[in-house]
Amino acid sequence: MRYDLVIFDNDGVLVDSEPISNRVLAGYLTELGYPTTVEDSYRDYMGCAAHTVHDVIGERYGARLPEGFDELFHARVFAAFGRELTPVAGAETLLKALRQRGVPYCVASSAHHEWIRTALDLTGLRGHHEEERIFSAQDVGVGKPAPDLFLHAARSLGVDPARCLVVEDSRNGVLAARAAGMDVYGYAALTDPAKLTGAGATGLLTDLAEVLDLLAV
Repeated sequence: MRYDLVIFDNDGVLVDSEPISNRVLAGYLTELGYPTTVEDSYRDYMGCAAHTVHDVIGERYGARLPEGFDELFHARVFAAFGRELTPVAGAETLLKALRQRGVPYCVASSAHHEWIRTALDLTGLRGHHEEERIFSAQDVGVGKPAPDLFLHAARSLGVDPARCLVVEDSRNGVLAARAAGMDVYGYAALTDPAKLTGAGATGLLTDLAEVLDLLAV
């Protein structure tokens, strides 16, 4: 087999959370006086660590978001998740197939651990992931596009980065994987394929089932 480990981003790759979280974020920022469309949110925050929202607002408006912003944002998102969140099409089938074939995999997300686990619980995917194979930017103190998270996941599982296959749906995720020396395939469901290839994606996926084809090379 060409790869010893498959690393999945979570939001937008395993769980269909991006439309929900970006809609909630855009609405909340607009409510606070920082007009933001859903498209703006995708452009500025998709695939980024939580602190990026604070950084962008500070740079763009010279302002600080209110105390408790993150907690209230998460509460609103989790409430919406409870009503709307579903797995990405084909995600559960792919994870089952990987387990049946004995292919090691993990999750590496810029989101907080609570966010990752809440999303996996609500979509019924949590049972497909061992606790020690769920990695968050919280573990390394920096999110994508820095390579630290992916390198941490590979090191923790004893795998050479060059033997890792990453599945990402954001430009920052692709940049992080490439900086880590890993092959990365862009899942182009919501993201402009040109942004993924422009960031250095090894290739593109339009269906998660295609991951199995990559493992057979």
